[in-house]
Amino acid sequence: MTKASDLFVQALEAEGVDHVFGIPGEETLALLESLRTSGIRLVLTRHEQAAGFMAATWGRLTGTTGVCLATLGPGATNLVTAAAYAQLGAMPMLMITGQKPIRSGKQGHFQIVDVVDMMRPLTKYTRQLVSAGGIPAQVREAVRRSQEERPGATHLELPQDVAGEDTDAIVLPPVYSRRPVAEHKALDAAADAIRNARHPLLMIGAGANRKTTAKMLHAFVEKLGIPFFSTQMGKGVLDETGPLWLGTAALSDGDFVHRAIDLADCIVNVGHDVIEKPPFWMKRGRRTVIHVNYSPAVADEVYFPQIEVVGDIANSVWQLAERLEPQPHWDFAFFDRVRDALCADIGELAGDDRFPMSAPRLVSELGLLLNPGDITCLDNGLFKLWFARHARCRLPNTLLLDNALASMGAGLPSAMAAAMVHPDRKVVAVCGDGGFMMNSQELETAIRLRLDIVVLVLRDDAYGMIKWKQAHEGYESFGMDYGNPDFVRYAQSYGARGHRAGSIEGFSALLREALATPGVDLIEVPVDYGRDDGLLNRRIPEQAAAVR
Repeated sequence: MTKASDLFVQALEAEGVDHVFGIPGEETLALLESLRTSGIRLVLTRHEQAAGFMAATWGRLTGTTGVCLATLGPGATNLVTAAAYAQLGAMPMLMITGQKPIRSGKQGHFQIVDVVDMMRPLTKYTRQLVSAGGIPAQVREAVRRSQEERPGATHLELPQDVAGEDTDAIVLPPVYSRRPVAEHKALDAAADAIRNARHPLLMIGAGANRKTTAKMLHAFVEKLGIPFFSTQMGKGVLDETGPLWLGTAALSDGDFVHRAIDLADCIVNVGHDVIEKPPFWMKRGRRTVIHVNYSPAVADEVYFPQIEVVGDIANSVWQLAERLEPQPHWDFAFFDRVRDALCADIGELAGDDRFPMSAPRLVSELGLLLNPGDITCLDNGLFKLWFARHARCRLPNTLLLDNALASMGAGLPSAMAAAMVHPDRKVVAVCGDGGFMMNSQELETAIRLRLDIVVLVLRDDAYGMIKWKQAHEGYESFGMDYGNPDFVRYAQSYGARGHRAGSIEGFSALLREALATPGVDLIEVPVDYGRDDGLLNRRIPEQAAAVR
């Protein structure tokens, strides 16, 4: 006979789980003891939300299921934002929560919330385990659902009395699954549309951000020479420093990339997810849109592709490349002019010498010091638009940003998980002062885990992005400004090294030193978003419109 909590941990190990992030509670003590004697590493955090962000990022980077643990009641409710973060961002994650005994109760309704019902709209799968015998199958299903396209969040609740049961159940053997392949007729129709177009254009979304898909897309563009752009979460799937990159759909309209989109008569939409960005490229009767994804398009008034290639994306891209050759009537001359104008604009804004720093200059300075495989993890704020627009990523998952839930507070935990997955790379967290303070206590976790990360805290003493929107919509400034701690001393109080930049040159020197020194460094960087409204809403649209 096996104790149910031991069986639960064995089932996790059988699914390849080797880390669990979280905070235990009274109702999860049996599970905690089973973890203690297992090969799984428990990563104790200071808040359940951070544990969830770390587990989701683990899943995002590895493709396996990140696992987080919380107790019942407030522990479980603290996972809600992380659940939505993983679910909307297509990151495979399993949440495990405890619960009071379900067969007898001596504490009435103390701390009891219907967690399974609470998680239902935020997950792909949520269940309460009512018997020890069901553990292997439920763990297998929760892990499978989390990884199955489209990936996302799952949840299992393990009551205290069930965890203590004895059972003769055993873990399930490994299973082999095969991804579906797209129909040949759909592939033929897509290839014909691309072949017959005059200005074909490739769009790369978050669903294409998979290792094999990136490899197939690289071969596709190398053979055919079709230019591409990406959504924010599709950055880095293809090398953005090459001559075929046309930009990132960071803004909704008016940017240089939108001029190329307007001209395109066939857009090959690979892995796009309408959660991330509205499909503004749809123009009824003006172009053919080819939907290449794991699942069919959900057609509505803003997205109605004429051709759907449904199946494994990597295989579909490979089969399209096999069917196609470069065509003499393809015309990319205007696309080339768009790219040249965009690159000139990025270069000009990168030369902004103001201090406090502008976000475009910050992106440039960071890019000069990081290697192509190093990882930048963004919290959410106005700076995210500039990183999405200006960072030239060369490899997948080297700019981790969230353009699905777009939650504040994820930057630091995400960077911590990235440093654990890739200890051989430099990892930088870029956080606004508002987002940083939402999970800043995890500096202690980073110190305890001996992680090597650099945290940039962009200080403007306000919720800068909403303040910009408030001003743009003509409202008086109200409710956006706050005070901040001394971030240098705050970092030092946790045992990290704290720094404050006093100039652009000083920032670059501090960043170079921090990247070269193992451990946790925090650099406070004063930033100025004062020109951003004029840049984003007037200057960029005007210069983009002038491209001929």
